[in-house]
Amino acid sequence: MGKRIIAQRRGKGSPTYKAPSHRYKGKVRYVKVAEPVKAKVADIIHDPGRNAPLAYVVLPDGRETLIVATEGLCVGDEITIGEFSPKGIAPLAGIPPGTPVCAIEAFPGSGPKFCRSSGSYAIVVSKAEGKVIVKMPSGTFKEFDERCLATIGIPAGGGRKDKPFVKAGQKYYAMRARNKLYPRTSACKMNAVDHPFGGQTGPGQPTTVSRHAPPGAKVGSVAARRSGVRKTGKQKR
Repeated sequence: MGKRIIAQRRGKGSPTYKAPSHRYKGKVRYVKVAEPVKAKVADIIHDPGRNAPLAYVVLPDGRETLIVATEGLCVGDEITIGEFSPKGIAPLAGIPPGTPVCAIEAFPGSGPKFCRSSGSYAIVVSKAEGKVIVKMPSGTFKEFDERCLATIGIPAGGGRKDKPFVKAGQKYYAMRARNKLYPRTSACKMNAVDHPFGGQTGPGQPTTVSRHAPPGAKVGSVAARRSGVRKTGKQKR
């Protein structure tokens, strides 16, 4: 009897692939304020389940929250919440064009959703009637409500990818922190009962699959328009 392929098991949401919530330091969120206030950075901590460090912020009324720490933020700094400042959280309507931002809300009150990983940031491009156009890290332009909050600056830890893992053990523990499957066996090295690409002697199995394929066979390039290396210029004869 065969087993479910990894794509099916991951989609099922079993504990094997579920992120260990007990390892996270807390939820990154924005605090609602009626008027602009100044909060103090009490500590900057490392979260095993995240790429960027987190800043532990305390408001004047005693409320506490965790936000994504930006480059240059230090313990003891004051950040402004609700109004634009070099270090702070403000609505997109009050952020000048050309300013790098991160931890952007998807809609007002949703909490930070976009550009939260280390080194990833967006740039405010222009403003229209109740909307703000933002250039995302992918290069695409996305439209947000002007009331959406965003953190001014670039998430810290941007040079994380510059340092190689060097040893497989370091990669293992990094993947284990988020409960990722590592090391992962190549699909063509599996048995035929474990994966649609398994049981073959060479790379002769097509990697493209129909959009209407059943879940057990929908692996590889789904409904790909083309595949292979794009050739440029004239070919040598």
